[in-house]
Amino acid sequence: MKFRPILTSLLLALAGAALAQTPGDDLVLEMAQAWRKGDKARLTQLLPAVRGHALEPWAAYWELRARLDTATPAEVQDFLARYAGTYQEDRLRNDWLLLLGERRDWAAFADARAGFRMRDDPQVKCYALLVQHLTEGAAAPATLGEEVRRLWLAQRNDDDACTHAASRLMGEAGGGNRLTPADAWRKARLAMEANRPQAVAAAVEMVAPDALPLLAQIQASPTKFLTGRVTATSRVRREMIGLALLKLATGDTDSAARMLEDKWGPQLPAEERNWIWGTIARQSAQRLSPDALGYYARVTRDSDLSDGMLAWKARAALRAGSTPLWEGVLSAIDAMSEDAQQDPAWRYWKAQALLATGGEARRGEATRLLQALASPRGFYEQLALEALGRKVAPPARPAPPTPQEREAARLNPSLNRALHAILIGLRAEGNREWVYATALAQPGGMGERELLAAAQMACEREVWDRCINTSERTREAFDVEQRFPMPHREAVVRRSQAIGLDPAYVYGLIRQESRFIMDARSHVGASGLMQVMPATARWTARKLGLGGFRPEQLNDRETNITIGTAYLKLALDDLDGSMALAAAAYNAGPRRPRAWRNGPVVDAAIWAENIPFGETRDYVKKVLANTTMYAAILTGAPQSLKARLGRVGPRDAALPEPNPDLP
Repeated sequence: MKFRPILTSLLLALAGAALAQTPGDDLVLEMAQAWRKGDKARLTQLLPAVRGHALEPWAAYWELRARLDTATPAEVQDFLARYAGTYQEDRLRNDWLLLLGERRDWAAFADARAGFRMRDDPQVKCYALLVQHLTEGAAAPATLGEEVRRLWLAQRNDDDACTHAASRLMGEAGGGNRLTPADAWRKARLAMEANRPQAVAAAVEMVAPDALPLLAQIQASPTKFLTGRVTATSRVRREMIGLALLKLATGDTDSAARMLEDKWGPQLPAEERNWIWGTIARQSAQRLSPDALGYYARVTRDSDLSDGMLAWKARAALRAGSTPLWEGVLSAIDAMSEDAQQDPAWRYWKAQALLATGGEARRGEATRLLQALASPRGFYEQLALEALGRKVAPPARPAPPTPQEREAARLNPSLNRALHAILIGLRAEGNREWVYATALAQPGGMGERELLAAAQMACEREVWDRCINTSERTREAFDVEQRFPMPHREAVVRRSQAIGLDPAYVYGLIRQESRFIMDARSHVGASGLMQVMPATARWTARKLGLGGFRPEQLNDRETNITIGTAYLKLALDDLDGSMALAAAAYNAGPRRPRAWRNGPVVDAAIWAENIPFGETRDYVKKVLANTTMYAAILTGAPQSLKARLGRVGPRDAALPEPNPDLP
């Protein structure tokens, strides 16, 4: 192939590079800026000067991708041939497949997909399934329709591929892969609950296009629609009434419950009525209302509920009082899909429910669940260890990568290109290419030993997020030094101990906040190792008496650690020393956990599982699990996550009032 010598020379340059800034990096960075600005002319102008650079595949990708909608098939094929085997080839192939799908050029789509490796884009999957359906007809696998249904129901927005595939399968007469009107109404319900009006409209249009004016009325005012002259005289009218009740429930749970109870419930079929009660109950549970279980009690068949509704039923039963309603927890988990039941949270809580409700058979099943789950890898895995009477300790490290394994990583062109991109400031591009190399370039991703070698390569270059995330992909091996590194140890430990903070807690938080990236910046503006918001930093600096503080100083290591630890200590003191509450405050602000703690006194694990925000719920659990492992490393002694969690309940009225100024 005529382009192979060009690519080979690039790979050799990457393998030998010291990954310091090299000639031409400034031009690559200029092209990255032009790409982000959509400056097609500048990209085309600069590309010839970047030929031969280690990151040439990225530069060429930006240039062609920016004008892909007007590019010729020959230009696309030339690019795919020139950069064969690279992430950029597969990335452009993905983009080209999406464009061909939008153009309904199914023959060209089938040809282009033959060389596709990543196959992780659900939109490309939907187009591919549709092409298979159109090509094979009745001979297509019986699972094809179910896969389209799964992908379509899971997508949040009204993206073309899965919507079009669902529409075509719904329009087919007969056949085992046909989607039904019930699927479209389910999609409309899910989209209404998620506040995705375009997706709602697309689903309704498939089965009842004449009902779109009614949908517009519902979106404008569900109350006005429900109190008007509408009647449940047909399937379409009943479904529209259901959508109106779902819309109302997202903003006014009590009114939706009253309307369903007093007027609409008897007119709706049991399945639809159960779904609406499930939505009302979930909304109530997410607000930590004591009414949630009462609403769930109106559901006559749990199998009519979604996994999300059942998850909040289980959470509400856990939080029902000082002692959970264990039978309610068990029934909710048992009604979930098999996939949902495999979540570590529900495996752990099912085991606890079985233990609490007695019986030799149940205790045996609980023990088996806990034994299968127990490990130091995560929050519920650590709790499962403790439930079996063992504390959390670092496992023995696997054998280090051999010289041959390290050399294979060193010569991997995608890993080298990713590190080069990261180290000159193109972190997003570098991260994407690194993930491709470790997880997508070959079926199933890298093997255990390859992952350990790749992680070690990142660790040695202090690219800590790639080090941690890559090592975490190993299923058997657990390299604690890769997964739980301790950069800046002297500064973190010194500052933490000076103000009475557990250094393990600080490390647990930093690992979750920034993965030790010094210049990390979140989408909301938080900066540095401890991801401190500028306003929070200014307030904390004043508390510390740091005159002349400027937010740009947050990228300085010492300043960031000083301000971040000081704020964490203030939050911890304000929240009765609860690590779980303080972690929630660090992530979501102190006002929210102050409200979330009101209710029964419960184990902090139950409290954390009931945090209404999914991001904060996940954050708190990860910070506490991280903290426990770091404590085991720093002290050299096994640790208890359960002891760190403690219990959470309303603030003791005898204690000083919370600091109203704490941001």
